[in-house]
Amino acid sequence: MLTAAPKRIAPPTRLLYGPGPSMVEPRAYQAMSQPIVGIFDPYFFDLVEEIRAGLRQAFGTANQMTFTVPASGSGATEAAVANFVLPESKFVVFAAGHFADRMTIMAQRQRANVVRFEKPWGQVFSSEEAEEFLMRERPNAVGFVQAETSTGAFQSGRAITAAARQTGALVIADCVASLGAMPVEMDAVGIDVAFSCSQKGLSCPAGLSPISISPRAWEWLERRPGDPFTWYLDLRLMARYFEPTHAYQHTPSPPLYYAMHQALAAIEEEGLRNRWNRHQKANERLVEGLSRLGFELLVRNPADRIWHLTTAVPPKGVDETQVRRNLVQKYNIEVAGGIGQLAGKILRIGTMGPLATEENVDFLLEALAASM
Repeated sequence: MLTAAPKRIAPPTRLLYGPGPSMVEPRAYQAMSQPIVGIFDPYFFDLVEEIRAGLRQAFGTANQMTFTVPASGSGATEAAVANFVLPESKFVVFAAGHFADRMTIMAQRQRANVVRFEKPWGQVFSSEEAEEFLMRERPNAVGFVQAETSTGAFQSGRAITAAARQTGALVIADCVASLGAMPVEMDAVGIDVAFSCSQKGLSCPAGLSPISISPRAWEWLERRPGDPFTWYLDLRLMARYFEPTHAYQHTPSPPLYYAMHQALAAIEEEGLRNRWNRHQKANERLVEGLSRLGFELLVRNPADRIWHLTTAVPPKGVDETQVRRNLVQKYNIEVAGGIGQLAGKILRIGTMGPLATEENVDFLLEALAASM
């Protein structure tokens, strides 16, 4: 318990080379120390509108209904599922990792008829597979994970959306890990509902989760029969705060918005494509170095890999738990182990935001070599 005596916290300085949270953009840190304004202050709404514009650019969309869910990425997942998946409707989940499983559970709790198209973890779905499955099942909605951080596999969605359109299904994409570090290209791919988080590719603290909803999906939501079971995550209610009526629904945290504003400003100044290229080059350098150290990549096809989250199987005889412990104790480096069916089998190494540079990749590889 806290006492009357003054106390300060002194957390260690870690280098976060895991799947998230990532290192925070330095100017985002600085922004969080600025004065707090009220949640109806004109300055705050101006700031929010600039954030919404930056998020549209990052998502690759013109969607008006682009705003932030006041929660972590899991909260945004639940918001998308709770609003767009009706009880007793058919919801197809393309499942090849932990976060597709999480989406499945959320849809089941909405009392939907969930049908899973499963592949081994680390694999992606082809357009032929998706078309055959969706034309047979003819669902009301389809969900997939664009960047599956449990496996390191990237599924842009193009293989799924064309067939989904033929059945009239809404497409929901988990872009929690991809936004800000890889192309989401929401409009070009044909995604109806895309959601993300703040603490991965955007290099912000956790707590805000961007969501973008196409006009087609928003029209569906306006005509939805009955309210969703959730009040806090009711997107129609939430949107009223961000639109000109600015009706009170929740209490935003201004410092988190300050941080996101400055992180998006840093992305805009670097250039989105330059940022993508930086992450891709860092990944290529990391993969080359891991191969020299005897690691095998879980995702075999380079075109199917997430650029900023690499999943690597250690050489035979190397204890991944001990490696991670050594990295923290000797170098203040945090990397993650596997989760779910990959627990104890892989390392999950993130090179996101400030860490996606040649120098930072080389430092990690040197530390990793010395920790094996």
